[in-house]
Amino acid sequence: MELTLFFFMVELRKCGIIFFFLVCSIYLFAQTKSNFNQGSLMDLRNTYANFEENDEKAIPHVKNYLLRAKNQNDYHNIFQAYKDLIFYTKDRNKKIVYADSCVLYSLKSNDNELISNAYLTRGIIYYFFFKKYQPALDEYLKAYKYSTDIKDEYLKNTIIYHLGVVKSYLGYYDEALNLFTRCVSYFENIARSDAHPITIFNNQKGYFNSLHQQAVCYRNIHNYKKSDSIIGYALANLPKSNDFVLEKSYFLKCLGISEYRKGNYNEAIKNLSNALTSLTNIDDFSWASVCYFYIGKSYLQIHEEKKALSYLTKVDSIFQKRNFILPEVRENYEILIDHYHKSGNPQKELYFTKQLLKADNILGKDFKYLSSKINREYETKTLLDKQIELESKNSNAIKLLLGSVAIIAVLSAILFYRNKKQRAVQKQYLELEQKLIKEQKGTETIFNENQELSKSKKENKNTLAADIIADILRKLEAFENKKEFRKKGLTLSDLSKRFNTNTAYLSQVINEYKGNNFNTYLNTLRIQYITHELYQNPKFLEYTIEGLANDCGMSSRQTFTALFSELNGIKPTSFIKKRKEEINKI
Repeated sequence: MELTLFFFMVELRKCGIIFFFLVCSIYLFAQTKSNFNQGSLMDLRNTYANFEENDEKAIPHVKNYLLRAKNQNDYHNIFQAYKDLIFYTKDRNKKIVYADSCVLYSLKSNDNELISNAYLTRGIIYYFFFKKYQPALDEYLKAYKYSTDIKDEYLKNTIIYHLGVVKSYLGYYDEALNLFTRCVSYFENIARSDAHPITIFNNQKGYFNSLHQQAVCYRNIHNYKKSDSIIGYALANLPKSNDFVLEKSYFLKCLGISEYRKGNYNEAIKNLSNALTSLTNIDDFSWASVCYFYIGKSYLQIHEEKKALSYLTKVDSIFQKRNFILPEVRENYEILIDHYHKSGNPQKELYFTKQLLKADNILGKDFKYLSSKINREYETKTLLDKQIELESKNSNAIKLLLGSVAIIAVLSAILFYRNKKQRAVQKQYLELEQKLIKEQKGTETIFNENQELSKSKKENKNTLAADIIADILRKLEAFENKKEFRKKGLTLSDLSKRFNTNTAYLSQVINEYKGNNFNTYLNTLRIQYITHELYQNPKFLEYTIEGLANDCGMSSRQTFTALFSELNGIKPTSFIKKRKEEINKI
């Protein structure tokens, strides 16, 4: 038994930085299975106890151990041998193959604890090494299914932690916080107990990783005070051991983002750069991309554009290589697109536009799959577990619970579609905001573009004298600048009289040089005017829809809403709500 404990102490010291969840069960199996005759198997394991992680010189020894375990039909040790192969192999594709074998032999054992652990192991590999959330979630849900009746609370909370990570990725931060809070409570209680040192070590890992995820969630729901409090507490209380270097990097990353938010850009760069050292060493490319993103934005704020671009393009390099992006760094592409648009580099502007579309496609597919799956399978499974618990106590409670399941299912569906709608509205708002900013800076003039397009297509058909055209265009420009289009009931005849011309000439010029007929031209001016006022002048956000329609010259609320939605791609009520939210954040 002493040799067994020594081996696990060595192994956990080596791999705690990366795999505290993946290795969590090693000591458990040694402790619970040590009473039967497996001395020779443990002797074989001890032959590679001192090899470092990813040191493939250990693999021949592990395979000897695996062969002996298979000869004895010992499923628990077969399972452990494949987990050791995962630990020592460098090739992430081989890790998945070995994880498949873990699942295969755990199923043969009919041991729910072993099966749950195997599915969790495979899910962690999908998540950590590939950042493939869809297969990772599938494995976590299988692990959860088999963990219902097991006694290992540590394993149960580890599964809950990983389900929380998926919820956080989806943007369900309040729901994720509930899961991480449960994990923090469990891991902290065990870590502060008088349990075995290895048990304490494992639970310390779980505790600080759960705190990190809490800090991330609080930041994303704008509870910065709580997030900063967790960061400060963790950095002050993390064990000084090298085994917690990675955890320290996660909190330094959070601290760097907090310093960026506060405008302390040099401090942000320092903390994020320090965090990167450990993150890149273990190839945690997802959080590394977040660090690159905020370092790049910090350099932009202190006007070191060259350095900023080098970090922002590193985010794209990760995306190219891994085909993965966190929603948080999507803005990276908007910044690059805007930069290359302003600097007159259409090739790079086009490239990063395509990359943004690709990123949106990946994020959209992930959200649709993960959201429906985790709500349908995880929450429903949790409620059904509760139903079984109550069934023997109160038959009336069963009816109530079944009703709750139905209500939760309906609410989950409503939540899913509401979140989907909210994301669509957010995207519509950002696209319109980008357009307004460009128009404000003079980089995009919709009427001039239409004018040039129309001229190129129709200049050969124009029969009007050049001086007549020039005169009408000058008067139209003054008409637009003075915002005379806001007059209600304005007709083509009214305007032609004001311009001292006839309706035929005016109509022809508007069609050929403004790209629209008179009514469309007039309504477009009105909607463009009111959209700019809503964006730039907060008092307009308090107007009713009728008031906005009246102000820009439209008499019908319905017509105004329809035209605003058609021209801007977003309903006026949605735009006003989003604009108010944005102003309140400032």
